[in-house]
Amino acid sequence: MKLGAFSISLSVKDINSSKAFYENLGFKVFAGDISKNYLILKNEESIIGIFQGMFENNIITFNPGWDSNADKIEEYDDVRDIQRSLKAKGIKLQTEADENTTGPARLVVMDPDGNAVLIDQHV
Repeated sequence: MKLGAFSISLSVKDINSSKAFYENLGFKVFAGDISKNYLILKNEESIIGIFQGMFENNIITFNPGWDSNADKIEEYDDVRDIQRSLKAKGIKLQTEADENTTGPARLVVMDPDGNAVLIDQHV
């Protein structure tokens, strides 16, 4: 299963403090909009999203169809194919992608410890 680019999406209390903290670790703003309370930061191939007031817990994120620079890759597993595979393995989905669509879609599963795993396809 090709899940695409990996990042961690962190629910933060103060986006400015979190931005400064991760910049001190060598991360640089890669995308996002601080006025909308979210930023994507990158340090080499490591990606962290910081989100203030958007969700309660941290989320493990994969982006099928993207590399770590958010550039489209040619060969990837569509989120709907991943969804079918997970269902066939008996994995319960929290949210599902619409099987009757193409292009951008997402699904969410919970790991055994209650961590949300978002598979978020933008292409």
